[in-house]
Order: sequence, then C-alpha cells, then structure tokens
Amino acid sequence: MGEELSGLSVKELQNLENQLEISLRGVRMKKDQILADEIQELNQKGNLIHQENMELYKKVNLIRQENMELYKQVYGSRDANGANKSSLIPHGFRNGDDLHAPVHLQLSQPQQQNYETQARPTKLG
Repeated sequence: MGEELSGLSVKELQNLENQLEISLRGVRMKKDQILADEIQELNQKGNLIHQENMELYKKVNLIRQENMELYKQVYGSRDANGANKSSLIPHGFRNGDDLHAPVHLQLSQPQQQNYETQARPTKLG
C-alpha cells in the first residue's frame, strides 16, 4: 500500500516495484480475458437473435401472402359496381410493402359505447 517503505533499500524497493508490475500485468490480463469472453458471448447472442428475427420476418411475410390470397378469394379484384377493390385492401397486405419493414403492434383499451343516446327515439319533422 506504499506504507512503511522508509526502512527499505533501493534494491528492495526495485524488487517490490517489479512484483507490483508483474501482479498488475496479471490483473490486466485476467480483466482483458473476461472482457473478451463477454464480447464473444454477446456476439453469439446477437447472431442468434438476428437469425430468429429473420425467421420471424419469413413467417410474417408468409402470413401476409396467405392473408392476401384469402382476401382475394373473399372479395375478388372488383366489387359489384365494377370498381377496383385494391384501394380497400388493408394496410400491410399490398404487394409493394417492404418485406423487411418492422411491424409495430400496440394494445389499446376498448372504447365504451354510449347506449343512452342510442336508446332515445329519433325525433322526425
């Protein structure tokens, strides 16, 4: 700790300094090894997460394609008036969507219905 050094000779101080340097080098090597191991582990976890993410993107895209096919089966490409139904396709089902775009889902509270206003008779004339 650097205390009680007054009675030591120069040679003893040099030996003590060398011992401290060797010990410090060992501590630094151990610290560097621990950090390198942690970096390697985090890289492996990152690669696994990336692979899982790519698999999830494939599943999302497959479900989008299936939904698009079902939508076409149910509604066809035109409605009864002959108008093109492509403008009614919900967001996320168009062919031009970015296949690797993140999907953001959000929960919301159900909205309460005001039944009192619906129960009143409508006044006419």
